[in-house]
Formats: sequence, C-alpha cells, structure tokens
Amino acid sequence: MNEVVSAPQPMGQTGLRDAVVGDTRLSSINGEKGELIYRGIDIHDLARSSTFEEVAYLLWFDALPSKANLDAFRADLNKRRALPQKLVDVLRDIPRDGTPMDALRTAVSALGLFDTNVNDMSRDAQVEKALTLTALFPSILAAYYRISQGLDPIASDPSADTAANFLYMFTGTMPDANAARVLDVSLILHADHGMNASTFAAIVTASTLSDMYSAVTSAIGTLKGPLHGGANEGVIHNLLEIGEMANVDSWVNRKLAAHEKIMGFGHAVYKAYDPRATELKRIAKETGAAAGTTTWVDMTERMEQAVWNAKQLYPNVDLYSASVYYTLGIPTAYFTPVFAISRVAGWSAHIMEQYADNKLLRPRANYVGARGMTYVPLAERRENVKL
Repeated sequence: MNEVVSAPQPMGQTGLRDAVVGDTRLSSINGEKGELIYRGIDIHDLARSSTFEEVAYLLWFDALPSKANLDAFRADLNKRRALPQKLVDVLRDIPRDGTPMDALRTAVSALGLFDTNVNDMSRDAQVEKALTLTALFPSILAAYYRISQGLDPIASDPSADTAANFLYMFTGTMPDANAARVLDVSLILHADHGMNASTFAAIVTASTLSDMYSAVTSAIGTLKGPLHGGANEGVIHNLLEIGEMANVDSWVNRKLAAHEKIMGFGHAVYKAYDPRATELKRIAKETGAAAGTTTWVDMTERMEQAVWNAKQLYPNVDLYSASVYYTLGIPTAYFTPVFAISRVAGWSAHIMEQYADNKLLRPRANYVGARGMTYVPLAERRENVKL
C-alpha cells in the first residue's frame, strides 16, 4: 500500500490577493479611503470635466491632450472605425447561441490576422494597435448586435465621439447630448482599475512577447467571467426579479438569510465607498430623470440602503452602472462588452507599459499534493476514479 507523505509547505497566497506583480504609472487605488487616480488625477475630476478620448490619451501618453492633440486623436480614432468586410463575415458566422463577449473575443483574435505589422513591438506600432483596437471595439459590438437582429451594420459618424458613435451604430439613431455624455462618463470610470484580473491576464500574455491582439484577447476572456465583468448583468436581473420598490427590503432579507451573494456589493480592494459608484449613482439619477423615470435608480438606492443596514457593505461600480446602461436601452447581454469598450484603453496602456520594461511573468505555485508515491505498472492498476 502506498503511503501518502506530504512535506510541510509554506502558506500560499490564495488568489494572489494583495500580491504585487510590478510597478505602474497608470492608475492607483486607495481601498481604505475609496480613492482612484489615473496618472495622478482624481477620478471625480475626470468624470466631471473630461471625456473618454482625453482619458485614453492620458493613459497612453502620460499627459492630458491640448485641443489640437485631442482633435487629431479623435480624428485618428474615427478614421479607424470601419470593420474589414472579412471581419464582418466572421461576425455573421458566429453561432446563434454565441454571446456578445464571445463575438468580441473572436473578432479581436481575428483582427491580428489582418495586421501585417502584428509582431512589430516598437512603441509606434503599439500605439497604432491600441488606436485600432479602441476604435474598433464599438464597431464590432454594434455590428454584431445589428447582425443578430437581422439588420445591416451602420457606418460610424466621423463627427461623433466614441460614446455617441457606439449608440448611433448600435441603435441607428444619433443619441441626444445627454445620453452620449452619460455613456461617456461611464467609459471614463471603467477605463482602468489597477491590476485587476483581466489586466493581469493581458500583461501575462504580453510578458511572453506575444502580440497586443493576443494579450487583449486574453483580457476579454478573463473579463467574460461573472466574478469579474458580469456583475452588472446580475444587478439588473435582480432588479427585474424584485419588480417594484415595495419588494426591495424583503428580497434583500431573503437573499441574505439564505447566504446568497447579492451582485453589486463588496469589492476585493475597496473597504470604503467605490468612487466610481459615487459618480455612476449621480449620472444614474440624471439619466433616469432625463428618460422620465427614476424607478431603476430609486430601487437600486433602496437596495443599497437595505444591504448597508444588514451587512454594512458598500456598493461597487456594478451596482449603478446596471441602471445607467438599462436606461440607455442597452440590452443586458451587452453590459460587460460595453465595459470592455472602455477598458481596452487601460489594457492597451498596461500592455505598452509591460513591453517597455518586460520581464516574463512566471510565478510559482505552492505544491500541497502527495510525495513519495510509487509508480504502479499498468497491468497491476485497479480501476479508480474516472475522469
């Protein structure tokens, strides 16, 4: 009989929580105080005064753009928004049970095949790829949505920015200034967030000196997971299940009594109010008022209070982004992909930062399995656990 002998092992860092993988100049989170900065600038200032294009420029070039810089940057993004016809054909061929995140992941992977400079690692080539990816994310998702509805994709409007263009290409109608600004602020708030799971996945891939398309594809696959990017979808499903304000408290109490997780609350880093939730709560109220109903944000606020009273849990960014997207008419399945429209700016910035001072990311695992086992020849083995 084989004896299982396990030598004592040092304690592993479960889930890499609080492990530092490297230095960054892009964004910083103070979880104890509920603070977030991009390149040293407070997220509240950016959300109230800036635009998504300015934030992307800031992340990539370490400075806010002048008006001339910004105009040129927007024009450059807009001239890249047209999808190659072969990529549209790929989107048409995606099986009907595919999801928008599946479509985005597949399209971005395919994009690398259309770039003749895919393996050029120079800084200029990296910026070119970042511009192309950031320009095309809205086009990919809007085209896939329209194809899924039996409609033809719509070309972008060269006079519109990223937020307005996405809503236009998605719905076929140019949004009003308020709706475009609401989505623009949401994109600012989601552009970067430290070493989150999808960003880490991207830089692990980049650290092998694989190309940017591969690194971003890794990030999309990671964001697809419900423990990272899918919580905002869970929030709106919960609100629809609750149905009306009078049911909020009893619904929350039932969930907590059953020890079930309520999406939109708690965070791996923040031990205070998520500053992004503060801004999204503000714009959710503005969006509801402009749309003629504040039902969803009012229910969300009531849920926030009920959870706080019971568990003292702060909301995270997903709680109020759900009602913002829903009020804008964005289907639930597109909540996480819209998040990606923004986060690709941050992913690209981190990938470029990784390339600039690259070291292969190769962590170790803490082995806790058996030792001293004897090899048993095939003829002597008995049937055991089946795979």
